[in-house]
Amino acid sequence: MFVSFEGPEGGGKTTQIERLAAALRAEGRIVRLVREPGSTWLGEQIRKTLLTIPEDGAARMSDRAEALLFAAARAQLVDEVLRPAIERAEVVLADRFSDSTRAYQIAGRGLPAAALGEVIEFATSGLEPDLTFLLDLDAEVGLARKDRRGDRLEREDLEFHRRVRAGYLDLARQHPSRVIVLDATREPGELAALIRREVAFRIGDPRSRSRPAPGPPLARAPERALQEGESA
Repeated sequence: MFVSFEGPEGGGKTTQIERLAAALRAEGRIVRLVREPGSTWLGEQIRKTLLTIPEDGAARMSDRAEALLFAAARAQLVDEVLRPAIERAEVVLADRFSDSTRAYQIAGRGLPAAALGEVIEFATSGLEPDLTFLLDLDAEVGLARKDRRGDRLEREDLEFHRRVRAGYLDLARQHPSRVIVLDATREPGELAALIRREVAFRIGDPRSRSRPAPGPPLARAPERALQEGESA
């Protein structure tokens, strides 16, 4: 199973990935953790380039170059790590994947969706997560949780991060069976329990007797994620 975690800055993806990995490993499952960009030698080099704040006077990285660097790191990750792990029947947990390009570079930067869609397809060879958890929260709240220094993307202005969040919520509407929206302002333990139940349901764990609440219904305002037990 391939599970990705997405969301605006400060949503707590790393915490939830680590909790889920620990729970799955306690059950005897083999779990592989990856991050984007990164988790390969090439990917980590690209990560440094993408997230490092340029020195004074350095030329700004172009939006197209940024998108292509993310795609290069993703292609290496797919070929070197993801497909082999999936073929070995491991559970793969990814801190971001192709939805990040759709949110950050298409919605956030305004790059053309059709062109980048082809780049994503080429980089991934069509690989998509079986399940995606979108840890959603207001851009202002998320940025306030981050280190004030921030990396290159975290330092983008508030309107950019609002567009990113809107892009994520739009993706959730387009892919309701894959993308589960969770309110990232809830207690980490509550979120971990919801995530574990959903993964157990998807894997077919008999201990999961009922499915947790899905993502937000299409008719509801995009600023709000569905709460556990809330009717759609």
